[in-house]
Amino acid sequence: MVYLRRTLDAELDDLMPALAAIAIDGPKGVGKTQTAALRAEAIWRLDDVGQRAAVSADFDLSTAPSGTLLIDEWQHLPQVWDSVRRQVDAGASPGRFLLTGSAAPRDRQGTHSGAGRIVSLRMRPMALHERGLTAPHVSLAGLLRGEAKVRGDSRFVLADYVAAIVDSGFPGIMAAPPRARRLMLDSYLQAIIDRDLPGEGFEVRRPETLRRWLAAYAAASSTTTSYSKILDATTGGDGTQPAKETTAGYRDQLTRLWLLDPVPGWLPAGTPLKRLQQAPKHQLADPALAARLLGLSAATLVGTGASMLGPLFESLVALDVRVAAQAADARVSHLRLRGGDREIDLIVEGPGGEVLAVEVKLASAVEDSDVRHLLWLRDQLPGRVVDLVVVNTGPSAYRRPDGVAVVPLALLGP
Repeated sequence: MVYLRRTLDAELDDLMPALAAIAIDGPKGVGKTQTAALRAEAIWRLDDVGQRAAVSADFDLSTAPSGTLLIDEWQHLPQVWDSVRRQVDAGASPGRFLLTGSAAPRDRQGTHSGAGRIVSLRMRPMALHERGLTAPHVSLAGLLRGEAKVRGDSRFVLADYVAAIVDSGFPGIMAAPPRARRLMLDSYLQAIIDRDLPGEGFEVRRPETLRRWLAAYAAASSTTTSYSKILDATTGGDGTQPAKETTAGYRDQLTRLWLLDPVPGWLPAGTPLKRLQQAPKHQLADPALAARLLGLSAATLVGTGASMLGPLFESLVALDVRVAAQAADARVSHLRLRGGDREIDLIVEGPGGEVLAVEVKLASAVEDSDVRHLLWLRDQLPGRVVDLVVVNTGPSAYRRPDGVAVVPLALLGP
């Protein structure tokens, strides 16, 4: 299989010469090990019982081979985090350790945070610009600096975006034939319920209830629907619902496995903005997982399931923006005033507090009504908003007379 370079590769190129230890976090199957292994001279796989036993007998890492050491699935032996931290404190050379993990440790008590010693990077499923399907012309980092060239044409049409939603961004799944891909996505979800959660110490007493809750969460993609309403939608054929405490456990554990990837509400300091809502926008790690949970195919997304096409397109945009924003050392959130008077789909905040506001529009045409919240934010924060963007499905990138950039998703890159 040909390796498709990830945006994270550029981050590693930049950081490994300066940092002794980097942790790469993300859901299983996202490509963490493959990316890290290309840079490692040796690999310790801690999901292997024998390897884990050997490492647990050597917490001072005295037997660690020289060069870059990849410690894969480190969360199976959380104490190794402290071992690496101590090595960094002792003067480990840049690029010495890479750690990959598919779950946050269950118990961090007694385990040092690693702050200042181990830098954590998130790897998400492949964004559209990473899949080798498009040739991006508009840089998100450039937009965030207020200096991007907004131009270019795209051959992507709506059907291509629909395919990108259902095809998945998991590198081991997206290239499979359609039926195999669907089965692999189903198996991925089933493995989380049957193996991954129990393997992390969480007992799933009623697997069918968890799957119903996941489907209800998927149906709430790109919304701030309350968890109580998601619970209300988790109803079995007999009308029964799980307890609130049960679904809270689902949410916490699935977040630990990086399967849930909500976009937090934006809470900027020192601004005149009032009544900001803190509720997150719900997103699964990959919009293809949401489509499978809802039984949606490419055909039904433009037919009977068309009501979910807009939310899942926003999920795809959110994935792309978050991958690119991380490379620009920026954070992504969303803006919503209580009562819903003003909403902006994505807020990208740079390391200096600069703000790029992004609206998502499924259609190709952009009307004045589509940019009114963006223009409002620019008026509210004239010193911080560096650019305004509508990401859509149109054929060309351009600037409107009011200064708002219109960028087809296929043309947006890091």
